[in-house]
Amino acid sequence: MAIETVNPATGKAIRRYDEMTPDAMRDVIDRAHDAFLDWGRCDFHDRAERVRRAAGILLERKEAFGKLITQEMGKTFASAMAEVDKCALNCNHYAEHAREYLKPRPVPTHLTRSYVTYRPLGVILAIMPWNFPFWQVFRFAAPALMAGNAVVLKHASACTGSALAMEGIFREAGFPEDLFRTLVVSGSAVSSAMEHEKVAGVTLTGSEETGRVVAERAGRLLRKVVLELGGSDPYLILEDQDEESLDRAAEVCVAARMLVSGQVCISAKRLIAVDAVREAFTRKVLEKLGRYRCGDPMKPETGLGPLARQDLRDQVHAQVRSSVARGARLLLGGEPLEGPGFFYPPTLLTEVRKGMPACDEEIFGPVAAVLPARDEADAIRIARDTRFGLGAAVFTRDVERGEWIAAHELDAGICTVNTAVFSDPRLPFGGVKASGHGRECSEEGIREFTNIKTVCVK
Repeated sequence: MAIETVNPATGKAIRRYDEMTPDAMRDVIDRAHDAFLDWGRCDFHDRAERVRRAAGILLERKEAFGKLITQEMGKTFASAMAEVDKCALNCNHYAEHAREYLKPRPVPTHLTRSYVTYRPLGVILAIMPWNFPFWQVFRFAAPALMAGNAVVLKHASACTGSALAMEGIFREAGFPEDLFRTLVVSGSAVSSAMEHEKVAGVTLTGSEETGRVVAERAGRLLRKVVLELGGSDPYLILEDQDEESLDRAAEVCVAARMLVSGQVCISAKRLIAVDAVREAFTRKVLEKLGRYRCGDPMKPETGLGPLARQDLRDQVHAQVRSSVARGARLLLGGEPLEGPGFFYPPTLLTEVRKGMPACDEEIFGPVAAVLPARDEADAIRIARDTRFGLGAAVFTRDVERGEWIAAHELDAGICTVNTAVFSDPRLPFGGVKASGHGRECSEEGIREFTNIKTVCVK
């Protein structure tokens, strides 16, 4: 069997890779565990030195890695290079702060000494998606390695070249040869990998459906698991807007929705505008969406690259058609582009309500949906009325009120005021409800795959 990668801008094959046999996969995990036994005893200085080297390699070859990302999943070249930059930033962040994040925490008790320490777990299986081929991996791998773990990566098949390139980065940076390894296998082999007795934990970034399957299997195996799943992020547009602030809100919402052609978990998927400003806001969104042009993602003037696969484009189109059939108004786009590649144009739906895919489901494509709300209270109700809970944003001139809504009224792991939802190595990242559980980034993220061990001395 072989895995074939395809350029989504042309529909043409890039390369074929031979799949590992089940025995080869087990051998990779065994070797990763052997590497962990020594790596877990290294001090933070030695680990940090290698993680910083990895950051340096990323920056030195940013254009080559960016081109690889664009070829395999279709995002614009500028976006791909920005992704590589962010990976380097994440590496340097954990190289600098891991010791502080994991330092022993003394706890006064009746004993001579009591404290909490954070020790590595072992081999962590990472199941990663195609939309951020490098970032999703480095976001997890840098803290996991700095904590003393080994990493075995099952990447999306579409990004096999990226997966092997990252394995090469870690090896060149001086990590033990088997500490970070890629499993070149199909998705059906994930269950076997999880069942390997030396896999201590599993992290998944992916769809809600896949998350449920992995969570069920991990639960049966008693594996520690972190899930970062889908989202249907609400962006609330409150009525206290003037012309300037409303225009700025529309600009942020459109940019957030069109990022990576809408293939982002924390994208602005439900634009909930109160009646007092909804018509004006919709006009501005329509005008700004009209500026985006689909095209060759390697060209600097291109605003939107293709979707990653044809089946994904077909799914987006089916969700749009179903929403329109149930009463949504189509103001822009809504038809796949003819010709080679998997392109879908900027699309705007209005009058979106409960019972439509554009409201109830995650649309992973460049589709903006405007939902009507009577007032602020109604907007908050609509925002909360979803099974997802990854990100949320509030746009208002009353920043204090917006902060209260973000902190107390919205069910999401990341809430912002007057800016798009984003991820940052310094801040915890993750969701609630069907958007998953556990956290990545910051000190919470690095502690997820550690043994939070209590030590007491009398």
